[in-house]
Amino acid sequence: MPHPNPPKDPRPDPRPPASLRRVPVQERSAERLTRILDACAAVLDETGYEGLTTRAVAQRAGVPIGSLYRFFGNKRALADALAHRNLDAYAERVAARVTGVEHGDWRGAVDAAFDEYLVMMRTVPGFGLVDFGVPSAPEAMPDANLQVAERVAALLAVHLGRPLDAVLRRTMLVGVEAVDAVLQLAFRADPAGDAQLIDEARELLHAYLRRRLEGPR
Repeated sequence: MPHPNPPKDPRPDPRPPASLRRVPVQERSAERLTRILDACAAVLDETGYEGLTTRAVAQRAGVPIGSLYRFFGNKRALADALAHRNLDAYAERVAARVTGVEHGDWRGAVDAAFDEYLVMMRTVPGFGLVDFGVPSAPEAMPDANLQVAERVAALLAVHLGRPLDAVLRRTMLVGVEAVDAVLQLAFRADPAGDAQLIDEARELLHAYLRRRLEGPR
C-alpha cells in the first residue's frame, strides 16, 4: 500500500526560475546561459551585488548585451537565476553525499548537508554573496531558507524512511534558519569561516535535531 504521505522527490526542481525570460531549448543557447551565470558569479566576487551590472556580466561572458536581455530583464533577475542554480547544485551534492551515509543515521545525513554548504561557501564563485537568495532583493527569490529546508527535509525523510510531514518540515525550517544566522556570522568574521562559530552552529543543530528526531532522553 502506498504511504499516505510519501516523501517529496528531493532531486532538483526541473522548472526554470520565474526570473528567466526565455528557457533555452538549443544546446548553444543553454551553453550561453551557463556562461552568463558563470560570469555573474565571477563579477559578484569582484564587485559585490551593488556593483553588479548586466553590462559587466555580458562583457565577462563574451556575449552581446542583447543576448543577456533575452534571458534576464535586470541584474536582480540574473542574480535570482544564479541563486536557483546554486540551490539545485546544493541539493544534488547533498544527495550524492547522503548515499554514503548509513540508512537511518540522521546525524550523518545532516552533517552531509551542513558540510556541503561549507564547501560551497569556500569554493563556489559568487556563493558567499548569493547562495540561495538575493540579499538586497529578498522578493526576487522569497523564502530561500524555506526552499533549502524543503530540499533537506525531503532527503532526510527518504533517508530515515519517515513521512515528509508538517513536523519534519517545521523542524528542518527552524534548524536551517538558526544555523544560517550563525554561519553568516562565521563567514563575516572570517572569509574562510570562523572555525569556532562553525562548531557552535553544528552543535546547536545537533542538539535541536536530537530532541526533535529522537525525543527527550
